Parts: sequence; structure tokens; C-alpha cells
Amino acid sequence: MYDLVVVGAGPYGLSIAAHAAAAGLSLRILGRPMALWRDHMPDGMLLKSEAWAAHLSDPAGEHTLADYCTARDIPVRHGVPLPVRTFTAYGRWFGERTVPQVEEVTVISVHPAGGGFGVTTDGGETIAARTVVLAVGVLPFVNRPMPLHGLPPALASHSSDHRALSRFAGRDVTVLGSGQSALETATLLAEQGATARIVARAGRLRWDAPPQPLDRGRLRALRDPHGGLGTGWANWAWSETPWAVRRLPATTRVRIAETAPVPAGAWWLRDRFEPAVPVVPGHRIAAADARGDGVRLALVRGDGTVRSLETEHVVAATGFTPDLGRVRLLDARVRGALRTVGASRAPELSGCFESSWPGLFFAGLLTAPSFGPSMRFVYGAHFTAGRLLRGVQRRLVDRRGGAVHRPPADDIRVAAGAAARRTATVLPPRRRAPRSRTPQ
Repeated sequence: MYDLVVVGAGPYGLSIAAHAAAAGLSLRILGRPMALWRDHMPDGMLLKSEAWAAHLSDPAGEHTLADYCTARDIPVRHGVPLPVRTFTAYGRWFGERTVPQVEEVTVISVHPAGGGFGVTTDGGETIAARTVVLAVGVLPFVNRPMPLHGLPPALASHSSDHRALSRFAGRDVTVLGSGQSALETATLLAEQGATARIVARAGRLRWDAPPQPLDRGRLRALRDPHGGLGTGWANWAWSETPWAVRRLPATTRVRIAETAPVPAGAWWLRDRFEPAVPVVPGHRIAAADARGDGVRLALVRGDGTVRSLETEHVVAATGFTPDLGRVRLLDARVRGALRTVGASRAPELSGCFESSWPGLFFAGLLTAPSFGPSMRFVYGAHFTAGRLLRGVQRRLVDRRGGAVHRPPADDIRVAAGAAARRTATVLPPRRRAPRSRTPQ
């Protein structure tokens, strides 16, 4: 039986596996490395995060994005975005150097078995594990506006469906949303020959300001501190103190996870976007109907005014919603037994990312209602990996010492309820500062 099985090989899964491997745990990591970034990000997209805020995490901090770029003479400067393809290649390089072999298999089931878990792959293997981490990324949680649900893929899609936008050249495309994904997708569409527009619920678009220099006076830094999610005290709090977010009331945590940071475009995108993409602000979609080879949208303003818009294709750049019910690979009995938070039913977690089912841990988007907005970004992987490993180690000690009794499968609800009532220990954070040798 393995100490740990990590399901998912994106930034969070790879970081957790790197920490576990360094600690000497026996583990397996299952999934396609950097799958979201390799297969679901359009060509030409740039990384919104600063390079120093986009490191994956290993205990020694020796495999940073700056290390990767410096070894390949790729310029890395504060305020200058890197191509997503560079970040994708970095993630794969990180995995090759810090974790055991990543097995590119699909997990179809995680279920209670033998005092731990059984993890079954599409190849028919069932792996016995004492603990399991579900780091399944964001793709299971795609948010598509309800009016689009009846349309076929030829007429409506999500921004994560596209790696190549060149197929829309010469076509009329409407992009829904007002965040970076929507604005950059629309810009890339226009640059590749499409007629693109934005339809946004927001009354106006927001744009991030250019970042302040890393080296500046103490007073300026105090007024507008740098954080992994951007500058300013709010962004600093979300990125640097996820342990404190978890101490807030559940309703407050959920509201923060849903609303912060405010959707905005990167400052470096604005000059490309504004001359090329018209905007229809302050409208929501009330209906979407197929009309021949295109779509007719009914758009409603806040005052109830309705207008019609015809387009050939709709791209919903409307983000992702954490919902435990969409994690279909997790045994339905366990899903039903877990303690949850918020209307979307994200798992309620301990201070070490353990769910109310002992030995089952979560990472990434599903943890945002517990630890805040940084869990939606690569920056949250460092905090998650170190803290989660401590939780796994504690659980392994309990199980090997016989302190935790695993009930039979038909009594899982009772066990989960008891686990949910335990008192979780919140540990002080250990945050690595940006490395000073990052080229400026």
C-alpha cells in the first residue's frame, strides 16, 4: 500500500508530489502533466502572473521558473509577461526533476478500501493508498451560462475548449466575460482574423495598473505592497495569508472566493484590445437560439431593456465554479458524506487541506472557499504543498499507529460526521520570498 496517491499533474499536483517525494513517502502521481496548459490554452496567450509569482514548489526552492528561463537564455523581467507555452514547458521540466515518474493515465474511481483507498485507472489497475490527494484542476468545473446549454459545440463553447483560435478566422465571434481570459481570447481572435466582440455583465471593463518596481522606497512599498495576486493590501492579504482566510466565517470565505480579485485585464493587453474589440457592457444573456449557421442572443440590461445580437459562435469565458458534485471519479458515497461549504458544495477542509473523510485531501480550485482566492492561481501551490504534506504525515502516523479506525464501507456517513467534528489545527504559514536572483 502506498503512502500517498496524487490524482492530477498540474502545478498543484506536481508541487505536492515534489514535497512528498523529498519527505521520503512512497507515492504515485497520476495524470497528464500540465494538461490544462498544454491542451486548453490558446496559442499566443501570455502569463498574467509575474514570473516570481508563478513558481511551482519544491522544498528547497531550487526549481523555479527563473531557474528554467535563465538556463535557456529566456529573458525574465518584472512587468514583462512570459508566453504560456514557456510556463507549460517549465512545469514539465519541474516534474521531471522533482517527482517520481508521472503516469499518464486517467483515474476513473477513488473509493474506500482496506483501511485506506482504492484508486482505479482506465487501464484496469487498482492502487491501494493510505492517503489520496485530489488535485484535479479546473476543467471539471467549467461554468457555462444556462442559456447556452442547449446549443451544439459548433455554435457555443468555453474558452478552455480552444488551443487554436485560427479556425475562427473570417467568422463573427462573441465572447462572454470581462476577466483576463475573455479579454485576451477576444484579442487573439481579432488578431487571427475573426470579427470579435465582448459582451459583459459589468458596466465597464477594469484594467490592472502596471506593477510597481520590486525595488522601491519603504513608504511606497508599505502603501502598495506586492503580493502574488497583484499589488495592494487586498491582493497581499489573499495571496500571503490563506491561513487567516480559513479562520473567517464560512459565508465570508465563500463570498471572498467568489468575488476577489475583481475581474480585470492585464495592463499590457489594453493597447492591443481597445482598437480591435468592441464591447457591449452591462448586459446579461437571457436566451440563445440557433439560427441557421449562427446564434441569436437575447441580451438584457439592468433596466430590463432587451436587445438582439446575431453571431456565428459564442465563446463563454465565464470561469469555473467549484462543485464537489462534478468530481465524478470520487465514490458517490464519499461525496455524499463529506462536509461542504457554500452553495456550490466545495469540501470543508482542515488547516492542512484534509476533508472530513480521514485521509482524503484536496488541492486547487475546490479549496478556494476554505483558503481564499490564491487557490485559483499557481501562486497558491507553495502554501498548499507544504501545509498539505504535514497533514498527510500526521494522518500516516495515526494510521500506522492504529489511532484511526477505518469503518466498513456501509458506515461511511457516521465516520465522516465524526471526522467533521474534530478540531483542526491551523499552523503558522511558511512563505518563501521572491528569489533575489530573478532577472529584473
